[in-house]
Amino acid sequence: MKLNLTTSTRQERAPLGIRICPAITPLLACGVFAASGFSAPKDKEDEYADAEVFLLEGVVVTGVAAETTKVKSSVAISTVDAGDLVPSAPRSTAEIFRSIPGIRSEATSGDGNANIAVRGLPVAAGGAKFLQLQEDGLPILEFGDIAFGTADGFLRPDYTTERVEAIRGGSASTFASNSPGGIVNFISRTGAIEGGSLGLTTGLDYDSMRLDFNYGKPLGDDMQYHVGGYYRVGEGVRDAGYDGNKGGQIKANFTKFMENGYARFFFKHLDDRAVTYMPMPVMVSGTNANPSMGALAGFDPLTDTPHTPAFIENIGTDGNGNRRVSDPQEGLRSLSTAFGAEFSFDLNSDWKLVDRFRYSDNSGRFVAPFPAQVAPAQEIADSVAGAGSTLRYATGENEGSLINPASLNGNGLLMRVHMFDTELNDFNNMVNDLKLTRHFNGADSATYDLTLGYYHSTQNINMDWLWNSYLLEVKGSDAQLVDVFDSDGLSYSDRGLIAYGTPFWGGLHRNYDTEYSINAPYIALAMEKGKFNMDASVRFDFGDATGSYAGTRYETDVDLNQDGSISIPEQSIEVVDTANRSPVDYDWDYYSLSVGGNYAFTEDYAAFARFSRGGRANADRLLFGPNILANGSLRDDDAAVDIVEQFEAGIKYANDDFAGGVLGLFATAFFAETEEQNYEATTQVFLDRVYEATGLELESSYRRGNFDLKVGMTWTDAEITSDALNPSVVGNTPRRQADLMYQISPSYNTEKWSVGGSLIGTTDSYAQDDNVLVMPGYEYVNLFGSYRFSDSFSVLLTVNNAFDEFGLSESEEGAIPDNGIIRARGIAGTSSALTFRYDF
Repeated sequence: MKLNLTTSTRQERAPLGIRICPAITPLLACGVFAASGFSAPKDKEDEYADAEVFLLEGVVVTGVAAETTKVKSSVAISTVDAGDLVPSAPRSTAEIFRSIPGIRSEATSGDGNANIAVRGLPVAAGGAKFLQLQEDGLPILEFGDIAFGTADGFLRPDYTTERVEAIRGGSASTFASNSPGGIVNFISRTGAIEGGSLGLTTGLDYDSMRLDFNYGKPLGDDMQYHVGGYYRVGEGVRDAGYDGNKGGQIKANFTKFMENGYARFFFKHLDDRAVTYMPMPVMVSGTNANPSMGALAGFDPLTDTPHTPAFIENIGTDGNGNRRVSDPQEGLRSLSTAFGAEFSFDLNSDWKLVDRFRYSDNSGRFVAPFPAQVAPAQEIADSVAGAGSTLRYATGENEGSLINPASLNGNGLLMRVHMFDTELNDFNNMVNDLKLTRHFNGADSATYDLTLGYYHSTQNINMDWLWNSYLLEVKGSDAQLVDVFDSDGLSYSDRGLIAYGTPFWGGLHRNYDTEYSINAPYIALAMEKGKFNMDASVRFDFGDATGSYAGTRYETDVDLNQDGSISIPEQSIEVVDTANRSPVDYDWDYYSLSVGGNYAFTEDYAAFARFSRGGRANADRLLFGPNILANGSLRDDDAAVDIVEQFEAGIKYANDDFAGGVLGLFATAFFAETEEQNYEATTQVFLDRVYEATGLELESSYRRGNFDLKVGMTWTDAEITSDALNPSVVGNTPRRQADLMYQISPSYNTEKWSVGGSLIGTTDSYAQDDNVLVMPGYEYVNLFGSYRFSDSFSVLLTVNNAFDEFGLSESEEGAIPDNGIIRARGIAGTSSALTFRYDF
């Protein structure tokens, strides 16, 4: 028997089988699958359990021509109810994506600044360039890879999250701008069912405390509301030495129903800061093709970080050249106040109007220590102050004491740290998506859904890069800043600061002050006749970029530390050259197309195929590059947009009597050709390339009795097929692209208790595009166990990386250096948390 598990405006999705909490764990403090919603009636539990395998009859709304079921859609869609994420135990937004096949999420940076890709599309610089992150159907930011202001930094799922819908490829490019790779949509609860939850999560082996809550209810027959949020404080999973994670969020929505539809109003306020982890020192031995990687003396990349309580003041200048002091403890500071509305009305028997609007006031800061160089202490000292230089502690209990460079902290190493201090002044955006839909019957016994839509958005990008340079000992806990003196005893530093700017990289004080406006009409037609579904959609995006940007200039003899004298670092300081701004004045347009068909052989088996063409407008990463001219126009109009063409074909299969259990399987083969123009701040490299990727993604689920098993795998064969700026890499595999990524998640669930976990793994990949240094593959295990004391109270234990496995997601170096030390970002070591949850 099949159930039509739809999500309507009057009823939220019902949890399936056992009661699954509307929270993502432990990030959202989900306990023992306890629900704030309602559970299935006892006599219906078996039917719900059968239908749960991928919710083949469940309605999806993201990136499709009309609300449809998965079995009838011709796109690859994953729907993840909040409780389904328990086995993978996500600790950040980016870690949630580990549960979605086809998506590569380098979730090693903390609560933001993650690198996210889909189906072999590249992460050439950072962020999520070709994948759009949405909240309730509208983008968090119009561009997902803004330098130091990525979309995941302004997205915090919590108890208000009902489910996540993810579409890879397919019609994503025609139902959202700048999203040819796909859409991940976080859908909020709306209060259709009365109830609430309160959860408290505490770290057991790390310092963290988080409180989550939510409550919603109908108000009579025609109104409902929902409110929720969180507050957290703690050090984080690495040894920062201070509360690097601190802040919270509140979200609310109110819905009024009328005879012909509804109006919904919503509000969100986010004020949160999070430790942002940069690459850190890693010891490497062996060969580039077969390296062995791990900890060096005094620094463990599984548990340590360059963050330290000795490094909590950064003196410099602001974007206007005025003196400014920032606090590195702020880390990734995300400030967002958003309000909006959604209207849905039946105009007559055939036509329906849907309009979604949101305005977001976004700002913040990105402050994190980046190791620009890790080398023997004497080598770095001499490069700053000349031969015969000496070192002394600049902070700590040994402040002023002479240092023996060869024995410093047992490893004899120093870091030249560039403090990535970036002010996100104005990232405000306004988005509106208006569409008319018509459902009608044709003369050929087919049914049709026609969509006519118009999308408009504006996105501000106003930020300052205000970076300085320091010397810091390589030590995993309570590291100290270091001063350097020349052979005559003259100081070349100010309490560890060796430059007001980044002369080691040529100077990177910058300001971006731009606005991007986008308009996009679109049309879609979906047809269903018997077992066959087909849809086609076209979108035309046109936009313009205006504003200005400014680079670096130098001022001399500025007493920034206000000690009454001019130190050597103060003799020449970097400031933003506001007097010589460069204009931004260009426009672009492109079309997107998607055509697909699906044939349902039975209720349980279907096959589909699709071709899609989509684009991604380039934004801030074009500036300062070779493609923008002095008058603000582009040297080549093609530079404004990167086009992605994709083919995909797959099957969807469910069997409710497979080896005594219920089996579900999605398998999709794909091919993508991707244009890419980009800029990476850490390497200061511009890119102008074309990539190709072929692969297969697999999503499967099996349930027998109380046992449940979910498996997701993605195999990818990717290649750089052309490069206008660096032809030597043509034919190579893109950096950090593994052949195989996988997740295997078994669990055993009863009415009182549940146990399970997930095995997450990846095969080898290359550190850089030159394909020299191999980053070894790895796999690690997350575990969970829960117990329900009553219908209202439950406890959950989660353990991430239970066996303390080592694995890297990225490396700055493309080959093993002479000193055997690379700068790399990797997964955190073992961390465990306990959640207490009460539902009412």
